[in-house]
Amino acid sequence: MKRIFLLALTLGMVKMGIAQQGMGTFRSRVRLGFKVDPMISILKPQESGVNRNSAKAGLSFGLMADFNLNETGNYAIASGFQVVLAGSKLKYDAGKGLSDFKGNPAEYNMKLTYVEIPLALKLKTTSNGGLDWWGQFGTFLSFPVSGRADVISLSQTHDRVNILKEMNRINIGMLIGAGIEYPLGETLTGVAGITYQNGFVDVTRNGKWDDGRVNLNSFALRLGVFF
Repeated sequence: MKRIFLLALTLGMVKMGIAQQGMGTFRSRVRLGFKVDPMISILKPQESGVNRNSAKAGLSFGLMADFNLNETGNYAIASGFQVVLAGSKLKYDAGKGLSDFKGNPAEYNMKLTYVEIPLALKLKTTSNGGLDWWGQFGTFLSFPVSGRADVISLSQTHDRVNILKEMNRINIGMLIGAGIEYPLGETLTGVAGITYQNGFVDVTRNGKWDDGRVNLNSFALRLGVFF
């Protein structure tokens, strides 16, 4: 009986060691974290008859995931999943904009929500417990889940007009960023930096708005933590 007990205890310790080794391997290859990015978003029209009145303060928040490409973590694929609250104010001349309001000049206060998946190559310095610098370059893929606009036409105001059906259902573009990482504890790492995203796809469907190309760009302050 004692031999059986000792054998079972030994097997259990071996399994625990293997499990811990596997978890260590996973942690060395994949880093997971959470970020909150205060941002400024800009809808940039490319055609006359549509002008940007102002940018809009927004927010991006969600999960970060770094998939290390080497043992030291100098090279990684940076991805994740995030929610983006963006928008801008656009002024449309008469004859442009949505059909319900195009009879007169109108201002649209656009409030847009996207779910987004970034994908970038990340380069990072590695020090022993000190400050590290990182930079990344890549792309993103986003999908609108909500679109509202407060429309002012002459003396009339139309609040929270649903414009989701009049938006393109996908956006893709370029992203770049740079910043620092710093240790907060044995397993926690703080992240700070600046990112810029330049959308390539027309946000508003041209057949619905008759406004040419309108791109969504943003500048964000990266604030996050890896666990």
